[in-house]
Amino acid sequence: MDSVILKTAIRFLLPLLLLASVFLFLRGHNEPGGGFVGGLLASGAIALYAMTHSAAAARQIVRVPPRFLIGAGLLFALVSGVAPLFFGRPFLTGLWTTITTEGLGKLHIGTPLLFDLGVYCVVTGVTLVFVFSLLEE
Repeated sequence: MDSVILKTAIRFLLPLLLLASVFLFLRGHNEPGGGFVGGLLASGAIALYAMTHSAAAARQIVRVPPRFLIGAGLLFALVSGVAPLFFGRPFLTGLWTTITTEGLGKLHIGTPLLFDLGVYCVVTGVTLVFVFSLLEE
């Protein structure tokens, strides 16, 4: 595409869309959302950038091959499912811990967050593989 307006707009929209993607990813534990919709929004933002500039330019922004994202996401999901087995609990049982930080206070982190991170990575990676393969043909 040679639209100057769209090329300029996506430079400003890309960081905002990626930030919204992270917000949806984190919000999904207590309300609807989570890894799937966050991953779709992230890959949609990168797909817009790839359509306006090029697939090669979008690959430089991602910095990680999409197939690596798929593998890492599957590994995160597997670890979140297997971790409870080491504590004598069933597969995919939620484990929780509290971490205290200076700036954020107490954070309650659990294996569902790790599972959602895996879903986020897999959805982003699969969608980017499709988008890049279509744009490179």
